[in-house]
Amino acid sequence: MKTKLLLSALLLPIFCFSQEYQVFKSLRYDEDYSFIKNDSTKSDWYSKMKFIPLNASKDTYLSLGGDVRFQYFYAKNENWGDGPQDSDGYVLSRYLFHADFHAGKFFRAFVQAQSSLADGRIDPSPVDQNPLDLHQAFADFNIINEGSKKLIVRAGRQELSYGSQRLVALREGPNNRQSFDGLKLITEKENVSADFFFTNYVIARNGIFDDTSNQDRQFWGSYFVFNKIPVIKNIDIYYLGYKRTKANFDDAKGRELRHSLGTRIWGKSGNWRYDGEAVFQFGDVAEKKVSAWTASINSGYRFNSVKFKPEIGFKTEIISGDKTQGDSMLQTFNPLFPRGAYFGLASVIGPSNLIDFHPSLSFEITKNIDWIVDYDMFWRYSGNDGIYAPNTSLIYPGNTTTKKKIGNQLESEIVWEPTPFLYFRLEGTWFQAKDYIKASGTGKNIFFAGITTQLKF
Repeated sequence: MKTKLLLSALLLPIFCFSQEYQVFKSLRYDEDYSFIKNDSTKSDWYSKMKFIPLNASKDTYLSLGGDVRFQYFYAKNENWGDGPQDSDGYVLSRYLFHADFHAGKFFRAFVQAQSSLADGRIDPSPVDQNPLDLHQAFADFNIINEGSKKLIVRAGRQELSYGSQRLVALREGPNNRQSFDGLKLITEKENVSADFFFTNYVIARNGIFDDTSNQDRQFWGSYFVFNKIPVIKNIDIYYLGYKRTKANFDDAKGRELRHSLGTRIWGKSGNWRYDGEAVFQFGDVAEKKVSAWTASINSGYRFNSVKFKPEIGFKTEIISGDKTQGDSMLQTFNPLFPRGAYFGLASVIGPSNLIDFHPSLSFEITKNIDWIVDYDMFWRYSGNDGIYAPNTSLIYPGNTTTKKKIGNQLESEIVWEPTPFLYFRLEGTWFQAKDYIKASGTGKNIFFAGITTQLKF
């Protein structure tokens, strides 16, 4: 009884606070708690943790926060039955804690530690297991910080996220989020914002404070966002440069230098939402010239006047693959740093050499409970190229068969968010292996189930 009373006393301020403010963002460093400075009603322990004044004027302050997530997953016939199999399932846990220091309007420092653990996972990868490390540590120098006008120089280890996260993502789905070491220039004026950056990818290692900046994988670029455009609402235009010393595609191995030019149109109009994106890539991998591309459409219509507010969604992608083995060209698209669970948390395929048709249906059961059902159909774009994981590692080569059908995936999930602080998800995925998978490996159907619970503060 005492334990329940103590727990209630600790959580009650959090629940009360959550009803007033929708504070959490996917990039935690974008959150701003300076509003507490002049609000005398915020005297509970949680508010005091989010805004800790360090001088009399309260212009210098510290904000603390974090994220704790636990997941249980069970997979039958993981990797279509190839490789070691686990009949018991495994538990993933992730802990993120950060401190955000502000000194007036013109300087801030952000530090975040991450611990990602995989219990019961057979041969966990760095995406699952990274016991303890410095995930982010950067300083912002606010050269201009006046309302809608901003000019900020950011230096240090940081997360990057752009657009729909097709090419540059936090990697929130997998257990270990990703980060980059480098410099970024952030600009904003009225309805236009732009980032310019040069970074090295941070390699996660299975140790304590041993993640290192990797000059073998360099990433740079510029990203422009134009808002409030007539008719189309919003448009992104970007250039992304990428270099790595050891690329490994089905028909090319060696040093990779790749440039990506892309645009994205997105927004909402009434009950409609829409997101269309196109990217062209050029460069070289070893002695081969790169000429790759992708185009996608993600749209949906929500019936707000109907019970449960059903939304019909449709997404399709065409992603190029290599046309001819042994020639001087490579058409395999590189998704760079995409969200890890690209086609659901089962994450069996990455976005390279792919045609994907993806209808979905979602319901708002209550204000805080959503039910989503989606069905995905996959084909190889090119019958001469293989299929790849989200990190472009080759799963199966292209020469096992001329058949293109990879398989069909049915997924359903129930998401409950009682407050912005708490998140629960129950999900199940069934992947039906088709001709290409059956010709390339064991070819069994996959069943995947998972339970997620998450607390943000």
